[in-house]
Amino acid sequence: MRPEQRFHGIENDFRSPFARDRDRIIHSGSFRKLEYKTQVFLNQEGDFFRTRLTHSLEVSQIARSITAELGLREPLAEAIALAHDLGHTPFGHVGGDVLDECLKKDGHLHGFEHNFQSFRVVTALEKRYREFDGLNLTFATLEGILKHSHPYKKAFLPEWVDGAFNLEHHPSIEAMVVDRADEIAYMSHDIDDGVHSGLISFAQLRENPLIDTVLKNVYAEGIVESDDEMFRYRFSSHFINHLVYSMLEYSRPRIEALPRARLESSVPLPIGFEPALETQIKKLKKILYRDLYLHKQIVRHMYAGKQAIKGLYAALMEEPKMLPSYFRTQLERRAQHRVIADYIASMSDRFAMKLFNELYGKL
Repeated sequence: MRPEQRFHGIENDFRSPFARDRDRIIHSGSFRKLEYKTQVFLNQEGDFFRTRLTHSLEVSQIARSITAELGLREPLAEAIALAHDLGHTPFGHVGGDVLDECLKKDGHLHGFEHNFQSFRVVTALEKRYREFDGLNLTFATLEGILKHSHPYKKAFLPEWVDGAFNLEHHPSIEAMVVDRADEIAYMSHDIDDGVHSGLISFAQLRENPLIDTVLKNVYAEGIVESDDEMFRYRFSSHFINHLVYSMLEYSRPRIEALPRARLESSVPLPIGFEPALETQIKKLKKILYRDLYLHKQIVRHMYAGKQAIKGLYAALMEEPKMLPSYFRTQLERRAQHRVIADYIASMSDRFAMKLFNELYGKL
């Protein structure tokens, strides 16, 4: 999948191929736009809350720490982590769900899925070379972005993807590390943001044994919950450390026992946690879903985002001349509804809402 290098000086580049991947991702327009894309709280709600950009940086830091300790390829994990959310729409997961509905109503069988959109961003939508599309990333980085979560065979993937990347095989161990680092990062910062916003409390979360264990470590430092910012910081630190060290303890012997050949996707993932902790993590996610992600304040804001994306999709389908020149040229090669979905997915929250309000009046 990696085109032949076509520019001068690459043979003298002091960086490794994966370091070049990382740098190309960081300098892409899609990466910069992550600063203004929602994680859970809309970007305009304040400077404290995480965005897709800060989330990607946190995932990268955790993945680098784990891969370095395991003797794996740290730059590869870093590149995958920084790129894994490039395909996210404005307004979080609900934005992707709305675009998926819009595309399927228009007969596009594959719909929209943010992991595959991240892959499309770095292979087709970013334009940094005259001769070809994409960022010219290595196969291992592309595979890690594409196979971000197990199982890898999914209904929305075109047939050519399986032929090029063999979805019957696991990706690199580094890609598996990024998947679990993503999980650790979003649980940690969603709890931090949720408590800071007052939408959820440690008292609610403490029904989960994992949270109870981490809180006991914070209390052991002599810190009380009335020290709000310090307490939340120490909680996040202990939470991440507990999961990282647990992952290392569980995964290290499994990695060392692996054969050198590529692993079939039916083989259990070597990266993870011991079963009791996996159960605690699953139960914690259910609590976050119930008490935070479905909180009426979050749902209200996301509803506004959903209406904005529906409205933008309808308006651009009716009048594609409103598309920027780059996306208008894409109409010559791709179906109109896919080009419009690509354009909307590339928007920041604030730009999407601004354009919607210009077209329809203040929401």
